Amino acid sequence: MTTTTHEPLVLRKRDDRGVITLTLNRPQAFNALSEGMLEALQVELDAVARDETARVLVLAAAGKAWCAGHDLKEMRSAPSLDYYRTLFGQCGKVMMALQKLPLPVVAKVHGVATAAGCQLVAMCDLAVAARTAKFAVSGVNLGLFCSTPSVALSRNLSRKAAFEMLVTGDFISADEAQAKGLVNRVAEPEQLDAAVEALVASIVAKPRVAVAMGKQLFYRQIESGIEAAYNEASQTMACNMMDEHALEGVQAFIEKRKPAW
Repeated sequence: MTTTTHEPLVLRKRDDRGVITLTLNRPQAFNALSEGMLEALQVELDAVARDETARVLVLAAAGKAWCAGHDLKEMRSAPSLDYYRTLFGQCGKVMMALQKLPLPVVAKVHGVATAAGCQLVAMCDLAVAARTAKFAVSGVNLGLFCSTPSVALSRNLSRKAAFEMLVTGDFISADEAQAKGLVNRVAEPEQLDAAVEALVASIVAKPRVAVAMGKQLFYRQIESGIEAAYNEASQTMACNMMDEHALEGVQAFIEKRKPAW
């Protein structure tokens, strides 16, 4: 696929279930996160956040690679400390927008994901990868430790597994990524669409409010001490239990029938 200057950097598709697919669309640059790409992605994520009928967001990419990280040519064109602070701040805002969305985000990874691209996978709530996909935080190979990707990576992998990736810059396979906790499921390339759809279908079968409340609590409690986490979780469960979907779900279980959602 060839991208012209007239094509959007992020493509958007929505189905009748409220499943939105955003596709990174700089295939000729391996979907590197240029300033323009980050801006376009932020605009789309903000729109998804406002869509009260959205159920799941799938993050995909066009071309051979999934995402090669930051655009190094752009980064090197006018180096300054202020510029780099602004750029990495912009990237961090996009990454946090994924976590703040009130719906699950699924990375659909068909190819290589490196540096900030690997960070992008880690910041998605869920990830499904083709068996041919590869992952690395390879900045250290250029003398640049992947500090911002380390934040996401260390919250997905064990400490030693994350640190090994960060200090070696070595690639890991999709199967290794699954074993280490970076991705949930691995499928053969021709089965990637079906594997993503199976996960999405399972999510959209659940009440939106329960999933939204659960996602918000999940990240809030994971950054808290255990006592504070239990307090947060107790409050969330109490509020969730008062929702009509939960009340119906429990009643359906008691009556041994399917819930009428």
